[in-house]
Amino acid sequence: MSAADKAAAPARPDASRPDASRPDAGRGAAYRGPAPQLRPDRSLTGYLRDPKSLNPALKQAARLTLVAARMPTSRARILPGFLIVGAQRCGTTSLSRTLDEHPAVFSAVLHEEVHFFDVSYRRGMSWYRSHFPLLAVARRSGRAAGVTPVSFESSPYYMFHPLAAERIARDLPGVRLLVLLRDPVERAYSGHAHEVAHGFESEPFEAALELEPARLDGQAERIVADPGYFSYSHQHHSYMARGQYVDQLERLERHFGRDRLHVVDSGDFFTDPEATYDGVLAFLGLPNRGHPAFKRRNARPRSPMPNSVRSALEDHYRPYDERLAAWLGYEPSWRRGN
Repeated sequence: MSAADKAAAPARPDASRPDASRPDAGRGAAYRGPAPQLRPDRSLTGYLRDPKSLNPALKQAARLTLVAARMPTSRARILPGFLIVGAQRCGTTSLSRTLDEHPAVFSAVLHEEVHFFDVSYRRGMSWYRSHFPLLAVARRSGRAAGVTPVSFESSPYYMFHPLAAERIARDLPGVRLLVLLRDPVERAYSGHAHEVAHGFESEPFEAALELEPARLDGQAERIVADPGYFSYSHQHHSYMARGQYVDQLERLERHFGRDRLHVVDSGDFFTDPEATYDGVLAFLGLPNRGHPAFKRRNARPRSPMPNSVRSALEDHYRPYDERLAAWLGYEPSWRRGN
């Protein structure tokens, strides 16, 4: 968030939205109704971050125009000191919005989820840097608040994408990573509801689970073999695979080591947000200026999961969760008391 936005931006909405820069942008739910008139008291950046404010195609065009206009000053912009890399549907938006309220923290200006290191890497670092505030402006705002500024973005596909970790480690040396995890059974169900809501999935949950192995077969390998290849199913139909957290954490560890990774258990975050928030600030080396108002964002109501499906998913995840507990050194919240 820019210094001006820190001081004057209105509260942002809680709803989720797809990343308009992705190759599949436009496949979501059709836009209905005219775009609202811009209010004079609200910045264009505010509208671009509001999922209900503008026609998605118009927002995409506006973002690309603004990024292009900012590229000549890209080298003068602050690069992220930390990233929220996943997992999807585990509270990344809630944590992102909470951290963005800290006076030292500046998020990507045009969109929280830049999706550079996964699906937009071909655009280059100048394009990426253009999403962040000017370093001089961030420093000036930081001095006024008595803090050292740090920037970040949150793209939850980074954790799952097979090339993102390597790219991040190469282009952002020293960056720290935040990872959020929740019950993988619930994550899979929530992920499916999310993809359906955005028009990326038409199959019911059980059918989508049955189709997943065929949909993902060979896709990760093809991405690695051809870095320019975009896999629609790998990004949008990976309900079970994304919950196999330990495999992804081991990959992150190979590139970053354990000291630059901080895992947040979403169950703990939503039951005891103050302690979790304090732990995140300590990991990031940020001063604790008190606790913001904690809000759970992007929660999506849905019908109960059939018991037979839940039982099958629990069986599937059991060996992964056992390895995860060993990796973490403690039991994740969804296994405590089991």
